[in-house]
Amino acid sequence: MPATTSHSWLRDERTEAAAERILDAAARLFVDHGVTATGMADIASAAGCSRATLYRYFENRKALHLAFVHREARRLGERVARSVTATDPRERITEAVLTAIREVRADPTLSVWFGLGDAALASELASTSEMIEVLGATFLAGPGGGVDAETTGRARWLVRGIVSLLTVPGVDEDDERAMIEQFLVPVVGPARL
Repeated sequence: MPATTSHSWLRDERTEAAAERILDAAARLFVDHGVTATGMADIASAAGCSRATLYRYFENRKALHLAFVHREARRLGERVARSVTATDPRERITEAVLTAIREVRADPTLSVWFGLGDAALASELASTSEMIEVLGATFLAGPGGGVDAETTGRARWLVRGIVSLLTVPGVDEDDERAMIEQFLVPVVGPARL
């Protein structure tokens, strides 16, 4: 592996900062105009860069959407992990799902993805995102932390359950808790539950 020079390190830092600036500008536009209604030219203008510069960081709109979703999923995953304290596996899964749903609904940057016209895109990205699956699988992994094919499959169902409740909410949180406990936890929980 080649040694990293201070010059290349600065370039990497600048690249990351520029990508973050673009994603931050996109977030503001998504909230103001909706995800699907926001074009790459709009994002470039809001970020203060040319379209050519934008396309150097994100080859197309789908790549930008995926990068945005990955960034926000990592942040959401960290917040959920910090706030869920239940030790019982069933209750831990239930609390994690409810916390994730609450967090998404409370954040306009995230909730906009589940509004009319944008929910289909959110569903597609959530169901095809390996990073979101990894976050779910890591959370579902047992005490040893191993993530196998079965855990990954359960993580897919966990993500689908969350997306479903975000796009078609229950009557209230108690109703959603009951659905999670009855229909989601038995499917995504460890086999021994």
